[in-house]
Amino acid sequence: MTEREVPLTLSEAAAYLNVTERYVRRLVAERRVAFHKVGRLLRFRASDLDDLFEAGRVEVPPDHPLLQRRRA
Repeated sequence: MTEREVPLTLSEAAAYLNVTERYVRRLVAERRVAFHKVGRLLRFRASDLDDLFEAGRVEVPPDHPLLQRRRA
């Protein structure tokens, strides 16, 4: 049995992602992050923030044969 995830406030979510509260509000307005509304308050799950973080991952491209360094 797993522990229940404690919902994060806006400021906690911003600290968790190491961004500003304004940026988190923009993510909410653009519906780019999942959130819960409790009255006028916003609450976030850490797992949803992790998903957002992983979705922005950019992989290193494989070496292209035409871009190899020439031998001296």
